[in-house]
Order: sequence, then structure tokens, then C-alpha cells
Amino acid sequence: MTPESIDPRALRDAFGAFPTGVTVVTTRDCDDRPIGFTANSFTSVSLDPPLLLVCLAKTSRNYATMTGAKHFAINVLSERQKDVSNTFARPVEDRFAAVEWSEGKAGSPIFANVAAWFECAMEKMVEAGDHVILMGRITAFENTGRNGLGYARGGYFTPILTSRAVSAAAEGNIELGAVLERDGDVLLLGDDMLSLPGCDGKEGSPTEILRDYLEDLTGLKVTIGFLYSVYEDKSEGKQHIVYRAFASEGAPAAGRFLKPKTLTAEQFKTSSTADIIARFALESSIGNFGVYFGDETVGTVRPVAAKVAQA
Repeated sequence: MTPESIDPRALRDAFGAFPTGVTVVTTRDCDDRPIGFTANSFTSVSLDPPLLLVCLAKTSRNYATMTGAKHFAINVLSERQKDVSNTFARPVEDRFAAVEWSEGKAGSPIFANVAAWFECAMEKMVEAGDHVILMGRITAFENTGRNGLGYARGGYFTPILTSRAVSAAAEGNIELGAVLERDGDVLLLGDDMLSLPGCDGKEGSPTEILRDYLEDLTGLKVTIGFLYSVYEDKSEGKQHIVYRAFASEGAPAAGRFLKPKTLTAEQFKTSSTADIIARFALESSIGNFGVYFGDETVGTVRPVAAKVAQA
């Protein structure tokens, strides 16, 4: 493969396989107004001297402000701050009204309840293709001990949710399921009555067990994403853990890929499956996915964004 033949979208998806944390970068503009944007292209650089970096797209509306700033802060979001990430990833009029914050010593906004924060003096800027690398020298920081919010393959994940799924599977009486998608279509089993592919949970990694099952079932390469639905079916006495998953090209050995928005509730084997597919159809149309918690009849959906953007 030559550089000229690289598909930017495919490359972005490949980059997305690497799990990262989620941060909000903040500073003040020339009129002393606070500005901030969500970014996951952040990393530590050096302990001595204390340096870090974050990458900023040249198309960002904050490009001029950030490249002209003398100081900035990195707020490492905690696992309960997906709403903060969503707010600062979108063109909201007053983003800072939705978050509790205070000024750092150099004036950059520091958020409450983050996993950690770093206030920096701008050390240098490096041109890097369609991005610029902002390197900061850390002048103050705090580590709160909270778990950080994770991001990979187009979705958020948290240590709490991941450990809950692993613990539940280890206890038995678990069914693992998947919304196995490809180009917006979902793999469903059955002819007259449709169902999601699923298998019994057992001791071990739920994602590895589910991936192996799906690949054996379909003959396709499968990538497991993150939790999509966690619910208890009281009539069965079972706990269901459903993940988003992604299939490679090719005809599946079992099941068929169907468009969720064309299906009705009467076509599904269970009402819970119908609800999952209806929710997936809606969330796909607006590009904002969530995680359902509850039972087969009543629960809540905690929204998460489809992607992290540098706004």
C-alpha cells in the first residue's frame, strides 16, 4: 500500500482501535472568554521537564485561539462525565454553563470532578499535516484518583461497566448478545421471527467469548465494540449483556443483514429484541448511541456520543 492509496476514513477507523482517554482542552481567547473542546489525541511526553501534548485539527474553530494562547489546561474526564465530553464536542452556544469549573493560576478553566487536570504554559507548536501539535510545559496539576473515561472504536467505555459485565458473566446464568452491524445493517437470525445472535456466558472474557461465537456462526471477521444494553429478563431469570459489534464484508454463513428501520416489533421473537433494534435504528439516524440499563420492560438509556470531535 502506498501513501497515495490510503483511504483517510479507513485510516481513521484503524486509529480508533487504540483505546484512549477523553479530555477537554481549555484556555481563554483574546477577549478573556473561556473556550474549550473535547480531544482524545492527548499524551504525556516527559517527566523532566514535565511535558505533555495534544493535537488540534487545523479546521477546528478553536485553531486561531489555541495557537495564539500562552497557557492552556487539559481536563482528563472521569467515567461519569460523558455528558461533559458530549457538550464540548458540539457547537453549543455556552458550553461552560453546563459544567462546574474554576480558574487555574494562569486563568485556564479547570473542571470539577475530573480524573486529573494539568495546567500548562505553551512550550512549542509543531506543524503535523492537517493537525498542529501543541506541546505544553506543566506548571500545575492534580490527580483526583477517579477513574478516567475511555474511548475506542467510536464509543465510550468505563471501568465500572466493563467490570460489571465481566463479573456478571463469571457468575453464570448470563446470555451474551450482539447488535452485529455492517454499513448500518444488523445481522438477525430466523425467518418468521427474528432474534439477535447470542450465546451463554461462561467464565472468561465476555467479549472474547462473544467474538469467537459470532465468527464461528457467521464465518466473518468480527470486532466487538462496547456495551449497548444490560438488562435482566425476570421471566427467564437471566441477565442479558448486549454489545455493539462490527462485521467484515462477505455473505454470513448464518443469519442475514437487514435494515433496522424497515422492521416492525411484530417481526421479533421478544419485545426486548424489538426495543433494542428500534433504539439502534433511532440512534443510528441521529449519530448518538447510549447504553440501556434495566429489565425487559423498564429501564433507562444513558446517552453517549457516536464520536469524539475536536470542535
